Amino acid sequence: MNFRRQLLCACFTVLSVCATSTYAQDILRVGTDATFPPMEYVENGKRTGFDIELVEAIGKTLNKRIEWVDIDFKGLIPGLVSKRFDMSVSAIYITEERKKVVDFTDSYYAGGLVAMVKEGNTGIKTLADLNGKKVAVQVGTKSVSYLGTNYPQVQLVEVEKNQEMFNLVEIGRADAAVTGKPAAFQYVRTRGGQRVLEQQLTVEEYGMALRKDSPELTRAVNAALAKMKADGSYALIVKKWFSNTPGSATK
Repeated sequence: MNFRRQLLCACFTVLSVCATSTYAQDILRVGTDATFPPMEYVENGKRTGFDIELVEAIGKTLNKRIEWVDIDFKGLIPGLVSKRFDMSVSAIYITEERKKVVDFTDSYYAGGLVAMVKEGNTGIKTLADLNGKKVAVQVGTKSVSYLGTNYPQVQLVEVEKNQEMFNLVEIGRADAAVTGKPAAFQYVRTRGGQRVLEQQLTVEEYGMALRKDSPELTRAVNAALAKMKADGSYALIVKKWFSNTPGSATK
């Protein structure tokens, strides 16, 4: 009787291990803070955005189902380290400080500051053309200090909200606005009437964060990214979410 009980317990243990292994192989749990359009946000009750679509595509490439875990941005790194999920993807800049705690994939997109002007504005074609112009910025942001240091001839017009910057450009009270790249393209995509200058003021790289104890997963995600860049599927997602053509995300 004892032998039969031990045998049953052993079989149950093997089945449990197999189930756990299958779960780990088939599912990739990803933490995100879906409140930052166009990178990740909720629309009509569904997560959407550049990061969301890119990760879902990576999941298909790896033959894994993505299971999203919603969490505040401040909890993305701690939650990853404590193994609440396998990867954090939420417009996270790659920094030396964060690299002490987690690993990052290769950069999957370059964020940073960009300038945007009204469609048809021929007086501002390059960043150098900003000098001497009225440029709207959000008070307290990196845009203020960066322009003050690097473009001292710019006439700063400080406002409280991003939307106010766009409005000033729209009505001609500012010649340009400087803001984060995702916010700029989100405005162009959803509203139109303005365009983002091709040259960026600053470049800060986004990366997908993974635990240091899962180097094989980091390598696999990097390989999936490389494959998507090679076959053109990555470029299609970028074009959809970061384009100077209004409404591009619906095409």
